[in-house]
Amino acid sequence: MDILWKAEAVSRVRFAAQKARALDTASAFQQDPPGKKAKGRSSDREAADSWLATLRFVHSGNSLRQPRMADLPRVGLICSCQTKTHPARRSAIQLQLKTILNCMQRFVGFVYREVRMHCHQQQPESIEIRIEPHAGIRGRCSRCLQPAPGYDRLPQRRWLFVPLWGIPTHFCYAPRRVECAEHGVVVEHIPWSDGKRPVTCAMMGFLARWARRLSWRETARAFQTSWEAVYRSVDWFVQYGLAHRQLRGVEAIGVDEIHWGRGLKADHFLTVIYQIDRHCRRLLWVGPRRSQATLRRGLKALGPELVKGLRFVCSDMWKPYLQVIAAQAGQALHVLDRFHITSHLNQAVDQVRRAENSRLRAKSKKAAQRLKHMRWLLLRRGSRVRGRARQKLNALLGSKLATARAWDLKETFSYFWKYKSVIWAGGFLDYWCFRAMRSRLEPMKQVARMLRAHEPLILNWFRAKKEISNGAVEGLNNKIRVVTRRSYGFRTYNAMEIALYHNLGRLPEPESPHRFC
Repeated sequence: MDILWKAEAVSRVRFAAQKARALDTASAFQQDPPGKKAKGRSSDREAADSWLATLRFVHSGNSLRQPRMADLPRVGLICSCQTKTHPARRSAIQLQLKTILNCMQRFVGFVYREVRMHCHQQQPESIEIRIEPHAGIRGRCSRCLQPAPGYDRLPQRRWLFVPLWGIPTHFCYAPRRVECAEHGVVVEHIPWSDGKRPVTCAMMGFLARWARRLSWRETARAFQTSWEAVYRSVDWFVQYGLAHRQLRGVEAIGVDEIHWGRGLKADHFLTVIYQIDRHCRRLLWVGPRRSQATLRRGLKALGPELVKGLRFVCSDMWKPYLQVIAAQAGQALHVLDRFHITSHLNQAVDQVRRAENSRLRAKSKKAAQRLKHMRWLLLRRGSRVRGRARQKLNALLGSKLATARAWDLKETFSYFWKYKSVIWAGGFLDYWCFRAMRSRLEPMKQVARMLRAHEPLILNWFRAKKEISNGAVEGLNNKIRVVTRRSYGFRTYNAMEIALYHNLGRLPEPESPHRFC
């Protein structure tokens, strides 16, 4: 009996020693939180220590008594049916990632089942997040969004999701088909996708927001996707915004044309309509060409209610625009801004300078030195010319050259914008046009004829009490040029239109549980 007992004791001690070594190895990789005692670990270690002491006592031959069988269940080495078994632990990374997804991207009726990372040569290549339908929730019809019984399953699909730690991430799911009572057999509603797009809605919003700060090509390279994916994401973002934007409270609009592309063909001009109210300045509509038909189409797209509610319309002197605005928005106060008038005056002064410089060169080089390096000085405002440039300009004004008289007329017209009364402003405009017509300078006479032809629209700037100007329009035009320059141009009109709405439209954005930039 002693021999059998000793053999059984030795075998059980060996098992306890192996289990203790395994516990020591596991504790080196994962420590328990302070103040919390691991279940089963201390009891197993005590059992191993107890049986090691027993073995030493047996081999020493000094055994006073045999261990009682009642003590064996207490140390957990017999009665294996009573021993507690611990389930295999999940990976800590997988548990945390699923917790984040459930907090930030929770979809009712679907469960994140598994997260896998694929590696190549010990480098992560992609992360796959497998999704399964909830066992207790029916799928919904993709048209009416009503629950419907299942019909069958389609093959598994992959959707590109927001990259995690710079690793491309995909959702993997086999869509169900449901049998809707109203629409028949259709694919179920998938909340993270829109139609047949291979990109999740979260990823499309992620790419679209970054595409405002970077060019589309740089966005694609930074997030390891294609230019086409960025383009489709921005298109989806813009279409959502146009469908949900509000056009209430628009009282002032600005109409202008802008050149894009190469050449001066009609197709290389765009007609743009902006909202230029003080509380909101944004792009409302953009269309190809700068004709009457284009502007009519733009006003029709904005709706008759918006057009009839306009108080101010600001534009340049392009004749097709003037005719359409007078016909469809006659109740609004049409203002011709000071920017284009000042631009015409500067062009007239430059034409006089070039013509006179050619005449002086034909006579002698010494006479032509008076107008050398004077172009930009003449185009600047007189109050901003200082130092040696001012001395040179004063010397020119003391001469009897035609360029000096043209510059004097331009500077005199700047006092026109300081008037507050419409009557006094009209009197000054008549006097200035009289002087310009007697100046014997043909470019200045052309400007005077233009101002006389549009005198009522020019005086509307004073009737509007200087509240509306085309400065906001020119500022938005400059932003259009920045968008085009940042992307090194656009090959198609559709891409140009989407980019302008995306950057200047101030469109509402889809709902998102978080923002990335």
